[in-house]
Amino acid sequence: MQLHQIQQQLLELLTKNSDKLLTIREMQQILGISSTSGVVRHLAQLEKKGYLKRNPYNPRDYKVLDQSPEKEIAWLNLYGLAQCGKNGTLLDNHPIDRIPIATRLLSFPSFEAFLVKAKGDSMAPRIKEGDLVIAKRTDVFQNGMLAVCVSDGEALIKRIQKDGNSIILTSLNVEFPPFLASDDFRIVGEVKGVISREI
Repeated sequence: MQLHQIQQQLLELLTKNSDKLLTIREMQQILGISSTSGVVRHLAQLEKKGYLKRNPYNPRDYKVLDQSPEKEIAWLNLYGLAQCGKNGTLLDNHPIDRIPIATRLLSFPSFEAFLVKAKGDSMAPRIKEGDLVIAKRTDVFQNGMLAVCVSDGEALIKRIQKDGNSIILTSLNVEFPPFLASDDFRIVGEVKGVISREI
């Protein structure tokens, strides 16, 4: 799909400044576009064509997709919270299903996404038994993040807290006490959304 010259310039500008969030006004001034509404219109076209992904929680945060334009629907692997082998993760197991998701619902590229089917009620009320949890692949630790992780060979969804040299895994349901992560602890993904099984 051929891009308008300004759209190509916008992609190059955003790629070059991937570590800095530019305002619409800054984009307008750098590219010499006559109005901010023109920038907004071209950004919307780039997103619609699948070249950009906008973070719905931060209107200045755009990610240029490195692969070919993203399709409107992505088929994401769905995993169950099964036991993992030594040093393994739930992503090593075969997915139990593949689920179609509209890519506009994701704030990150769909190739980084996977789904987990929640088990139990330790993360209630936010995540209930049978809910589909949307996660972004990462092994990077951030204090306080809600993560899909492995501890003692078990795949879990927990809030991660660091206390000195210890990592504490916390449930959202206060009836479940926090506990220390085991030596084999690792993060598989960051929770980015929940698709409720309730209608």
